[in-house]
Amino acid sequence: MRETARATDLLDWYDRHARDLPWRVGPRARAAGMRPDPYRVWLSEIMLQQTTVPAVKPYFEAFTARWPTVSDLAAAADADVMAAWAGLGYYARARNLLKCARAVAEEHGGVFPDSYEGLLGLPGIGPYTAGAIAAIAFDLPATVVDGNVERVMARLHDEHTPLPQAKPVLTDMAAALTPQQRPGDYAQAVMDLGATICSPRNPACGLCPWRPSCAAWEAGTAAELPKKAPKKRKPTRLGIAYLVRRVDGAWLLERRPDKGLLGGMLGWPGSEWNEAPGEAPPIRAEWKTLPGEARHTFTHFHLRLTVKTALVPMDRPATRGEFVELAEFSPSDLPTVMRKAYDLARGS
Repeated sequence: MRETARATDLLDWYDRHARDLPWRVGPRARAAGMRPDPYRVWLSEIMLQQTTVPAVKPYFEAFTARWPTVSDLAAAADADVMAAWAGLGYYARARNLLKCARAVAEEHGGVFPDSYEGLLGLPGIGPYTAGAIAAIAFDLPATVVDGNVERVMARLHDEHTPLPQAKPVLTDMAAALTPQQRPGDYAQAVMDLGATICSPRNPACGLCPWRPSCAAWEAGTAAELPKKAPKKRKPTRLGIAYLVRRVDGAWLLERRPDKGLLGGMLGWPGSEWNEAPGEAPPIRAEWKTLPGEARHTFTHFHLRLTVKTALVPMDRPATRGEFVELAEFSPSDLPTVMRKAYDLARGS
């Protein structure tokens, strides 16, 4: 009964304070009979993985304008999708995005499965994403647990077990609260609560609909939860990026292998990334080493790139990559680390 009352209190709060997001059907529209588009829900959830809402909004709007349905996306060229994704990071998501879109188009007639199990069987969709789509798009009582929900549950129950060890118990807590009525709105409500009220720093407990039953608020421990295990120190890797320009303005670029970091993305030819990279020039040239470095942080390591530039004649063959005409070259199509190398060269 207590869980039912909590869900009701949260839904009442959500009806008044739901965020206006481009992929969301708000509570008023939903009550009037409008249903979310599973394609838009899926696309937003993939984009939002380890990425913030403000960063995702322009990408989501650009994708849905260019590819308004999952079948449109499935028919898109890989290179076009990878270029449109550039800058959003975690590029394996873009590769899996295409695999999933094509599976939906080819195996499901362009219609997303309407069950948790069916969604879980699609490429690139794990338990969290399957639960989110099942709840938000199909109003199924699936348990949805992202970082916001973990934080809310840890504080609501004053749970001090550190993450990631606490994930199973926090998921159980979230499952116990998930209602049979309006589960899609509830899933979005608890995520909104974590994003806007029960924030990582300085939670606005005075505005929280769950404050009267929040164990951490009662104990005065909300600001220190959830506990997290100490992070391992990230190693630093070094590399060399070779920026080659032909006398007619064309740039030498290569597409990275599909598997691995930045898989399938265009970038500058370069060395391996390790503690002592060897020279690996893609063309015979007189190289100029630029002052400074292009620095970037990936999930598991820091990268420091030495940038070398060269100007070559029209008839000079490259051993790697292909020249892209200046009119067809767009720095925005490059992943962030490659744009940093370009910016360093442009400013030299």
